[in-house]
Amino acid sequence: MILVTGGTGLVGSHLLFQLLKSNEPIRAIYRREKTLARTKNVFSYFSDDSESLFNRIEWVKADLTDIPQLQDAFKDITHVYHCAAFITFEPDKFKVLRKINIEGTANIVNLSISHNVKKLCYMSSIAAIGHHNNPDILIDEQTDWSPEDDNSVYAITKYGAELEVWRGTQEGLDAVVVNPGIILGAGYWHGGNSGGLFKRIYNGMSYYTNGVTGYVDVWDVVNAMKQLMEGNIKNEGFILVSENLSFKTFFSNIANHLNVKPPTKEAKPWLLGIAWRLDWLNHKLFGQRRQLARQVTKSAISVTKYDASKLKNTLNFEFKPIDSSIEEVSKLFLKNL
Repeated sequence: MILVTGGTGLVGSHLLFQLLKSNEPIRAIYRREKTLARTKNVFSYFSDDSESLFNRIEWVKADLTDIPQLQDAFKDITHVYHCAAFITFEPDKFKVLRKINIEGTANIVNLSISHNVKKLCYMSSIAAIGHHNNPDILIDEQTDWSPEDDNSVYAITKYGAELEVWRGTQEGLDAVVVNPGIILGAGYWHGGNSGGLFKRIYNGMSYYTNGVTGYVDVWDVVNAMKQLMEGNIKNEGFILVSENLSFKTFFSNIANHLNVKPPTKEAKPWLLGIAWRLDWLNHKLFGQRRQLARQVTKSAISVTKYDASKLKNTLNFEFKPIDSSIEEVSKLFLKNL
C-alpha cells in the first residue's frame, strides 16, 4: 500500500490523482476535514468522476508530530510519498516550521524504517539547494549549502528535513529527494502557492522585479516522483526545474493568458528595502503577520538559475514548457471564476 502525506496540498492532490490510475491501494494523510474539499476540487478539473476517485483513497487523520496517529497510518505501507510541509517565510514562525518540517520528517523517516518501507520519496524544494552569487553558473545538486548564508527560515527547515532523510538512508532506508522550483498547478488560488500569484495578477498587480528563479509544472513534479519511486534509483536528489525565468517575464506571461494588464513598475532594491522594514515595524507595533521578510525581497532581485540535467539524463525526462503550464493553469483559473 502507498502512503501520501500532504494529500490535500497542491502536489499531494495531483500526485493522488496520478497514482489512482493504477490499481495500487492508496492511503493519504490529512490534518483538517475542511481541507479535503481541496483535493476533490482538483480531481474535478480533470475527471467527471471525481467523487468516486476520491472515495478510492483511504483517508487517515494524522499530524506529522503525533507519533501514535502516524503509527496507525503506516500499517501495511510499502511506499511513502512525503509531501506534507509547513510553508511560510515569516521569521517568527521558525519554531513551528522546525517542528513540522524537521521533526515531522524525522517521524516519517523513523516509522518508514521501523515498518520496513521499501522506498521513500521526499518532496523538498530548491530553497534547500545551495546557491552562489555568480548568475552565469547554473546551480545543481552539487552546489554547496552554506549555513552562513542569509537563508530563509523555510529554507533552513527544508534543508534540515533533507538531513533527516539522508540520515534514514544511512540506517537502511531507500529514498529519493526531489527539489522542485516554483510549482505551477491549479486548484489552490490562495496563500503562498503559485495559484495565489494568478489571482493577484488577475486582480491587478502593479510591481515586478527582475530577479530570476526556476519554475516547473505540477504534473512534471508528480511524474518525476512516480518514476523515481518505481525505478531502481535510490539515495539520490534531483532538481526539478523546467525553465529559469525572470519574475517580470513570468508575471507578464500570466497576465497575457489571463487577458489583464501586466505589472509595469519595477520594484527597485531600495523600495523593497523600505517595504520589508515597514512590514517588520507593523509586526512589532501592531502584531500584524509578516508579509515581506528580508530574505523574500532578496530572492525577488537575485538571479538564481538551476540545472535539471541530472533528472533529464537519468530518466530521459522532458519537462513541459512553462508557457504551456501558464496557459493551462490560466484556463482553469478563469473557469474557476
